[in-house]
Amino acid sequence: MKRSVREEKVVAAVRARRDELADLVGELVAYDTTARDAGVPARDEAALQAALARRMTALGAEVDLWEPEPTGAGGRYEPAGLDFVGRPELVARVHGSGGGRSLMLSGHIDAVDVEPRAEWLTDPFRVVEKDGLLYGRGVNDMKGGIAALAIALETLHALGVRLRGDVLLATVTDEESSGAGGRAVVGRGYSADAGLCAEPTEFEAWVACRGILKPRLTMHGRAGHSQEPQPHWREGGAVNAIQGLVPVLSEIEKLNAEWKTRPDMQHPFLAPGDIVPVLVDGGAWDVTYPHECRLTLDAHYLPVHGGSGAPIKDEIQARINAAAEAADDGWTREHPLTWEWEYDVPPAEIPGDHALVRLTLETAAELARPGKLGGLNSWHDAATFTLFGHTPTFSYGPRGMDTAHAVNECVSLDELVDHCAIVALTTLRWCGAA
Repeated sequence: MKRSVREEKVVAAVRARRDELADLVGELVAYDTTARDAGVPARDEAALQAALARRMTALGAEVDLWEPEPTGAGGRYEPAGLDFVGRPELVARVHGSGGGRSLMLSGHIDAVDVEPRAEWLTDPFRVVEKDGLLYGRGVNDMKGGIAALAIALETLHALGVRLRGDVLLATVTDEESSGAGGRAVVGRGYSADAGLCAEPTEFEAWVACRGILKPRLTMHGRAGHSQEPQPHWREGGAVNAIQGLVPVLSEIEKLNAEWKTRPDMQHPFLAPGDIVPVLVDGGAWDVTYPHECRLTLDAHYLPVHGGSGAPIKDEIQARINAAAEAADDGWTREHPLTWEWEYDVPPAEIPGDHALVRLTLETAAELARPGKLGGLNSWHDAATFTLFGHTPTFSYGPRGMDTAHAVNECVSLDELVDHCAIVALTTLRWCGAA
């Protein structure tokens, strides 16, 4: 696509703001917004959101900065005890002149903990540039992306571009821990014709993500002295609940092996579903047969299995129950496993040929950042906006996932600048201009 004179000015203006972009990344990283558990006091979330609100107000945007009321429902999107005191959500709407498509640009302001802090080569809350890379907690996941979104909108405003369609900038809390911030935004009624979430994707368009199930199963035993010979359980003898893990873990291995090649577990952009044992808790005393053992699983499934993952949930439970019961002489049949399902994070997918996806990739290729379709095997806020906000959304950004959540997190400043230019030009083309 041949760029117009106006479009050339947009790209040049973004590149001229390279230092300003780096400075904004540094400002955002300096705010400690590391993810926290429910009940832990807020950190610098309100200050960061207020700083972004001031910048958006200067553009003439309609700014909504609010602390959502927790629903008390609990679950994946709002853990029990979660509150938003001191941790507001922000939506800034730049009103268009009318007649254009609307666009939601989004990012999460929370970042993961910096530990082990002693292993960082620099202060994680102070951005340092070295060899073209910016170092600091959140520079790629995803305060760098948020800075790029903000500078893109500021550049269009500075050039006097009046978009036809509305643009919404949504910056949310709690993506790393629960997704509650994104849910709060869509629950307030915000939506657009399409959306882009500035995750670090290596210039891929992540149009799909897997769903997540988090079952906790309890194997039941019978307590007894571990240093005394025990009679058969039917005669009152002890039963070791921890040993009940053996057939369960074996069945999980079998399921994983089957799912690797099973047709319904294949997807062009996602890994097959799998099950990962992640937590074990059992026993009460070191000379007592454990009367109970709890195992938590992290299970993943594909969009084809539906929003609830019900077929996969049923399969996991049925297969593991059957394997556990077949492994002993009747104890498990009479004392079946107990199952709890902590949460279900539904998968999401938008068509790879969605108009905004095509436009973004075409624009990026013009700016020497060719990309392709892809997916995220984990979960991202794009799924929330797609499923619950009725805004088809994909994630798109520079490289950085390889150091996300890691010590010495970094991102290329050149790539952030290019990402900013791509977003600015895509916004202009998607929304149209008077």
